[in-house]
Amino acid sequence: MPLIDPGQLAAFLGQDVEQARAALVITQAEALCRAVVDPLPEGAGAVVLSVAARAYANPQGLAAETVGPYSVQRPAAQAGLYMTRDERRSLKLMAGRGGAFTVDPTPAGAGPVTALAHGGVRVAPGTALLLYPEGGL
Repeated sequence: MPLIDPGQLAAFLGQDVEQARAALVITQAEALCRAVVDPLPEGAGAVVLSVAARAYANPQGLAAETVGPYSVQRPAAQAGLYMTRDERRSLKLMAGRGGAFTVDPTPAGAGPVTALAHGGVRVAPGTALLLYPEGGL
């Protein structure tokens, strides 16, 4: 079942839509979003709607258009169905991916160092050690 329907696309665009074309654009927009994150997270319908609306409203990717005395200038756009960097980022963040993270390289079974092989020095847990190769630096 699609995340959005042609009625929602029509409401978003503020105009009537051709049902078959709208359903096709929505299906393709959702497939494009699934290529980034699958399964789609809660809230992904907003991204699907944005992608579908852009493709439905401007399928040729026109940057400027004049009809009679009226002219409209849009930002340079690609033609067809595509996702912006922000839309991809939004999907990843909704799915809990992306952003800052840390990687702990310590093996799961590692414990604190309590004695060194050379010299048998005892170290209190939580104490930082500076280990140098034999012969110093």
